[in-house]
Amino acid sequence: MSVGISKTGLPGSNTVGIALFAAVLPARESTAAMLLLLILGDMLALALYRRHADWRTLLRLTPSVVAGLVIGAAFLAFVGDTWVKRSIGVLLIGVVALTLWRRRIQQAAENRSGRGAAIAYGSLGGFTTMVANAGGPVMSMYFLASRFSVNAFLGTAAWFFAVINIVKLPVSISLGLITQETLWMDLLLVIPVLLGAVIGRAVVTRISRKTFDRIVVVLTLAGAVYLLF
Repeated sequence: MSVGISKTGLPGSNTVGIALFAAVLPARESTAAMLLLLILGDMLALALYRRHADWRTLLRLTPSVVAGLVIGAAFLAFVGDTWVKRSIGVLLIGVVALTLWRRRIQQAAENRSGRGAAIAYGSLGGFTTMVANAGGPVMSMYFLASRFSVNAFLGTAAWFFAVINIVKLPVSISLGLITQETLWMDLLLVIPVLLGAVIGRAVVTRISRKTFDRIVVVLTLAGAVYLLF
């Protein structure tokens, strides 16, 4: 459900799902299992917001994101399950900390959305999305710094993650992370993703963003601490 919600209304809220998946599945396999659901969510987001993307921003991010993806793939290939799980925990804590820091100095951050920001956010976004599917909050900060309208924000994010997640798919398959059991499990989870997408569209107009963000932060930190210890 968190995947659906994050794709249609509240970007980055799927960090809760990342923590839960990694808590009940082997860490490396959890990233592949969630990847398939994220691609489904991306298709839903594109159906709603595909015409609102800022393509100049997407092209500016491409080189650094590719570098981050390559580093992330190498990390997954050579690091054991325990360290991947701990890394996901550290990344989630880091993403939450960066998000809160970004809000605290919001005005200053809005003035640093040039090439340096594209390299920093793009490479970190590529790495975190490859290793832990946690690129949503990272890229949300960059898109916010770019001062997009709501539709441009959601449209740019929709195309960004649709392309990135499809690129990640053959990497996960080549690493043996997607199995027949993974496919069956994700098939059962299609309905919750669709339900989450409906909830995301409804919630974004009915609940305070501040209240929802606080809930996401608390649950994400709790999941990250669990994964670490």
